[in-house]
Amino acid sequence: MAPVAVVVGAPGAGKTTIGQAVAALLGVEFADADARIEAMAGKTVPEIFFDEGEDEFRRLEVEAIASALRSFDGVLALGGGAILNADTRALLRDQTVVYLSVELSDAVKRVGLGGGRPLLAINPRATLKYLLDQRRPLYAEVATHTVATDGRAPD
Repeated sequence: MAPVAVVVGAPGAGKTTIGQAVAALLGVEFADADARIEAMAGKTVPEIFFDEGEDEFRRLEVEAIASALRSFDGVLALGGGAILNADTRALLRDQTVVYLSVELSDAVKRVGLGGGRPLLAINPRATLKYLLDQRRPLYAEVATHTVATDGRAPD
């Protein structure tokens, strides 16, 4: 068993919105890796970051993604930083991965001031630019399909 699609992209790319829409169109379930992590940890993503640190969050993230890739057959959205981990990228090699690309201006409009996003808590625009520059090649590496989302409605 494997997801019909795994959705990746930067904060503001539309992973949840598009993932839910695609799942509904295909008649399958939608799952968010961050929600699975929260269920495992018994606390929210920001609480994990602040209480345990990013390293612990990333450890839980790999575990949650590996479990979902083995047991979930719907559309799975990963957190924006999931692809930073080489183990996660390796797990995605045999999956259908849809990379939702987004440029900085659209991402900033969609994310706003980063509420609930620990990595965007300080200077969201500069941080988001850094994250986009750092992660773009990794999203492209794991992608089997790339969809530009800039200036486009979810439909």
